[in-house]
Amino acid sequence: MSRNYFKIAVLPGDGIGPEVTNESVKILNAIGSLFNYSFDFKYGMIGADAIFKTGNPLPDDTLELCKDSDAVLFGAIGDPSFDNNPDAKVRPEQGLLKLRKELGLFANIRPLKTYSSLISKSPLKQEIIEGTDIQIYRELISGIYFGEKFTEENGAYAYDVCRYNREDITQIAHLAFKDAQKRRKKVTLIDKANVLDTSRLWRKVCKEISEEYPDVTLDFMFVDNAAMQLILDPKQFDVILTENMFGDIISDEASVIGGSIGLLPSASIGNSNALFEPIHGSYPQAKGKGIANPIASILSAAMMLDHLKLEDAAHKLRESVEHAIESKYVTADLNSKQSYSTSEVGDFIVDYIKYSEKTYYNFENIKIGKSTIV
Repeated sequence: MSRNYFKIAVLPGDGIGPEVTNESVKILNAIGSLFNYSFDFKYGMIGADAIFKTGNPLPDDTLELCKDSDAVLFGAIGDPSFDNNPDAKVRPEQGLLKLRKELGLFANIRPLKTYSSLISKSPLKQEIIEGTDIQIYRELISGIYFGEKFTEENGAYAYDVCRYNREDITQIAHLAFKDAQKRRKKVTLIDKANVLDTSRLWRKVCKEISEEYPDVTLDFMFVDNAAMQLILDPKQFDVILTENMFGDIISDEASVIGGSIGLLPSASIGNSNALFEPIHGSYPQAKGKGIANPIASILSAAMMLDHLKLEDAAHKLRESVEHAIESKYVTADLNSKQSYSTSEVGDFIVDYIKYSEKTYYNFENIKIGKSTIV
C-alpha cells in the first residue's frame, strides 16, 4: 500500500536559509495538494541560530526531530560573527557535522546540469559546458573533517588526521556504481593516490567493487588534474566519486559551470535517514533582502520527493522549475535586467504546479519585461 503522509523535519538555519526553505515548503504544499500527499512539517533549530538561542549548534530536540522524520529539509548554516573569530570554540558548522554523523549520512549526492537559457551566465564558453550532466558522490562522515584534531596551546602547531576504512568507501562506492548503470556507465574516482595512503585505499577498494559492475567503466584522476579538467572539459565526466574534503572542494568548483551556485541541490543519504539542502551556504550579505535564489532549495525538495519514491511529484516539481528558468522568471543572479524576488519566484512555480498552461501569468509579457499579471 502506497503512503501519502510524510513527516518532514525543517531546519531553516542561518542567513538566507529561512527564506529559501520557506519557498520549498510552500511549493511542497502545492505538490501535496496536486498529488494528494500530506507533508507534516516540524521545525527545528541548528547552526548560529541555535547557538544564539541555546548555546548549542545542534540541540538535542532538533536531533530527535530529525531521527523521527521521514526526511530533513535543510536551509543553510554560517554567520560572520563566527567566520571572523578563529578562537570561537563553538561554531555553526559543528552542528551540521554532528547531524551528519548522528544520522549516518555517509553519501552526499550533487547533480550538476546546464540549462540552455542560462549558458550565457556561466564564466565558461558555451561549447565547453553545453550538455554537461554530472553526478557527484562525496563521502560525508569520515576523512579529515572527522579525524583527530589538535592545536598547541601557544598556537604554533596543529594537525588534522585523515582516516578511512574499507566500509567507509564500500557503501558509497556501490551507490555511485549503481547510479552510473542508469546513466552513461562511467565512474571517475578523484583522489591523490600519488601521495596519500588513504587515496591508495580508495583505489584498491573501488577496483575490487568495479568487478561487480562490468558494464561500468572506472577511471582515476588526481584531484589537482580533476579541478583543471572540470573547467577544460566538464562533459567528460558522468559520475564522480571522491572522499570528503576533495568532494567539498570539487563540487563547489563545479557549481559555477551552470552559471549560479543558487541552482544546485544536494542529498545526503544514510541507511535510514536522508537530508536535502542547497549547496550555496548562508550568504549573510543577502539575508532579508528577498534576492536569494530559491531554486537550489526547491530542487533539493525534488530530490527529497525522489527519495520518498514520489517520482511523479518530483518530475512535476522539476518541470515547474525548468519552466520558470525558461520563462526567465528568476532572481537577479540569473537575470539582472528583469529580476524577481525570492518569494515571487516561489509563487510563480506554485502557480505552474497548480494550473500549468492555464496559469494566470502571461508568459509573453514576462519575456519582454512587462507586467506579468493579466
